[in-house]
Amino acid sequence: MAGSVYKRAMLKLSGRAIIGKSEFGIDAESANYVASQIKIAQDQGVQMAVVIGGGNIWRGAEAAAQGMDRSTADYAGMLATVINSLALQDALERQGLETRIQVAIEMQSIAEPYIRRRAIRHLDKERVVIFAAGTGNPYMTTDTAAALRAIEIGAEVLIMAKNNVDGVYDADPNKDPAAKRYERLDYLEAINLRLQVMDNTALSLCMTNNLPIIVFDIFKPSNMVSILQGDRVGTTISEAAQNVHV
Repeated sequence: MAGSVYKRAMLKLSGRAIIGKSEFGIDAESANYVASQIKIAQDQGVQMAVVIGGGNIWRGAEAAAQGMDRSTADYAGMLATVINSLALQDALERQGLETRIQVAIEMQSIAEPYIRRRAIRHLDKERVVIFAAGTGNPYMTTDTAAALRAIEIGAEVLIMAKNNVDGVYDADPNKDPAAKRYERLDYLEAINLRLQVMDNTALSLCMTNNLPIIVFDIFKPSNMVSILQGDRVGTTISEAAQNVHV
């Protein structure tokens, strides 16, 4: 297996990545599979950081739409990401990977507070670092947290893992059989075309700091290896790209 073209990467997972076939909660088999994909990256010499969402447990926007105070709903969502991070940490450690969770809100009994220099030190020591609780602020998504932390730690790429969707499409491929996948997009195209890749705050952060984004299907086992070796997989969002359908 060839080495990676990246030294440090940020993997963004949705909560649905570990939900399995259920509608709610955490599926151990799915968590173990995701952990095995992270191990593949580590084995290729990539320093891996991870942000995982909490939508398999709690969706703050939906709770707010039903009348709950938005800030309260978002804080509950941050706690859901901590639960998922603990499950992923356990799966990673059963793969033999040393792991640290850093949280944006203080939880001394179960995780470290987010400290940028300490996170970088962990990565240099080949530990997987999971950033939980978003940015610690309501109204901010875990996509924004992933982009922000990736920039702060000097990640070279933001890998957006999707659940059985192999990139960015011009329509929902699960509903429209004629939907076409983009091979390449630039940041402004992704924003202006309203493709719902990630929220606009996260996209703007990546654009301002020239952080490339790769959107791919994590449940195709060969994809992680291909991405790390520099092969074209899924959809790449970067500066000065001309959008290309496949």
